[in-house]
Amino acid sequence: MAKRYPGSSSTAQFPARYRDNRDEEVMQALVTAGALVALADGRVEVIERDELLNYIERQGLLPTMSRLDVAEAFDIRVRQLQDRDSANVIVEAFQPLAGLSLASVVIRTAERVAAADRQIHPGEVRALKLIRLIMITLPTRRSSAAFRR
Repeated sequence: MAKRYPGSSSTAQFPARYRDNRDEEVMQALVTAGALVALADGRVEVIERDELLNYIERQGLLPTMSRLDVAEAFDIRVRQLQDRDSANVIVEAFQPLAGLSLASVVIRTAERVAAADRQIHPGEVRALKLIRLIMITLPTRRSSAAFRR
């Protein structure tokens, strides 16, 4: 186990390449959760996008990525989820974090986006249930690869 020093973060023990890759996986899951919930009532409101960005920033969830990068990723994900093949996009974005402790962060972020406009639409409730189900039951890439052996 790596030595921990006062004031050091847990990510300090991993190479920068790993941190950037994990941040990319986290970003994809967070923007997917936010976009899915935002789209669930039929329209994406600016306040929902802003809440996603503000929450990520306040929590320090993506230290290697700028707010602009996350905003662009969110906008792209919204467009992707509007296409017919959105189920694959959702599964691919959530799979790296499913079943891990970071899954709760994805769920909490989705809840924040759903509540951003102070109205929880029935479609948003369904989207939140779907996100919880996927994040709890979907095997991670690593565990699904081991299962296929």
